[in-house]
Amino acid sequence: MATATESNVLQGQARTPGNKNDARRVRRDGKIPGVLYGAKKDAVPVSLDPRQVSRILHSQTGHNTIFDIALDGEKTKAMIVDWQYEPIKGSLMHVDLKRIAMDQKLHVRVPIVLKGEAEGVKTQGGVLEHALREVEIECLPQDIPTAIELDVTELVFGKVMRVGDLPHSSEKIKFVTDANRPVALIIAVKEEAAPTPEAVAADAAATPAEPEVIKKGKQETEEEGAEAGAGDKAEKGEKKEKK
Repeated sequence: MATATESNVLQGQARTPGNKNDARRVRRDGKIPGVLYGAKKDAVPVSLDPRQVSRILHSQTGHNTIFDIALDGEKTKAMIVDWQYEPIKGSLMHVDLKRIAMDQKLHVRVPIVLKGEAEGVKTQGGVLEHALREVEIECLPQDIPTAIELDVTELVFGKVMRVGDLPHSSEKIKFVTDANRPVALIIAVKEEAAPTPEAVAADAAATPAEPEVIKKGKQETEEEGAEAGAGDKAEKGEKKEKK
């Protein structure tokens, strides 16, 4: 099981804490503002290279990566605990870093990856439901797994795989998430029932026959117009005879 410890070095520069204008100034210089805290030491405002931070966040171990931050000539083990993106451009805006003591356990969240084709999907026509995608664990920094894999090959209808079923070394990892939380199960596919002939007939009867009404009205209008025309001609003929 791969761990989240990598040999990355993040270069940081101490900065003077200030308001939003100071943070904007840091970003104009091509850096992003951040804060380094933890290990019973004072919080230190820092400026960081956004490319280095992005490389860590998009690595295989992501935000669980343990790296060295170089600051004022010293290196400290740290990890990213929070970060913010600009909503429109998607660029990094701020990052929080936490100092890490390699001999002290941490609470972290790691992804759950489902492996294999479930029997309930293969032979029973069901759908695999991935109910829980992350699990919170407690372990030493060097034991943080990249992900926890769960084999769902034998999963069928009526069976639920839970957090307690996740494979792990109990000597290194302790689950903080409730062991009874469902992780994966097979659900049925809801099929829409085909309309019955009676339902189709009822819908047809309920639909107003507007085109026929319009056609009939038009026909009556034309007939009335014809009758009116004939009446006018007869009236004119009578007038000529009187003359």
